[in-house]
Amino acid sequence: AKPGCSRVLHGTVRQADRIVFPGQGAAKDCMRALSETGLAEIVTEVSTEKPFLGICMGMQVLMTSSEENQGTPCLDIYPGQVRHFSERMNNERLKIPHMGWNTIAELQAHPLFDRIPDNSHFYFVHSYYVDPIDSALTLGQTHYGVDFSAAIGRDNIFAMQCHPEKSAQAGLQLLANFIQWDGQA
Repeated sequence: AKPGCSRVLHGTVRQADRIVFPGQGAAKDCMRALSETGLAEIVTEVSTEKPFLGICMGMQVLMTSSEENQGTPCLDIYPGQVRHFSERMNNERLKIPHMGWNTIAELQAHPLFDRIPDNSHFYFVHSYYVDPIDSALTLGQTHYGVDFSAAIGRDNIFAMQCHPEKSAQAGLQLLANFIQWDGQA
């Protein structure tokens, strides 16, 4: 990176009205990049101040740690683990990664779910799922071998395992809701 690039990026993130933290790939690589650029501290800071949308890896790194890469410490914004799907869970044979359309059952009302019917289909691509210690964080749930937290949040944070940008009308509505959201649950 060019000298001063990180400083400019930090300022840009701090000045943003709202934060979208997308991601794909491995937890170890994501956390390394966040640490090397100084963004781990910035993301933790802004996650307490602004409307924040975590997508896929952007959701997983909010947890304490991930089983990925023989164990990866994460941001620890929410206590919990990121666990790997096994090929057989609860007598169901699973293809890993979990890839394709699946429903999200809304367990708690949230402004980002406005005008999205309960059990709408969203697009998923992941081999790991979030397991928060505090079950009250789970806003939406999906079943794939196990019921897992597909959407979590509290206060100004909303994060989801699926990709709203690939999820047709439900995903577009969720993103439109985020643009209008003031960060209050």
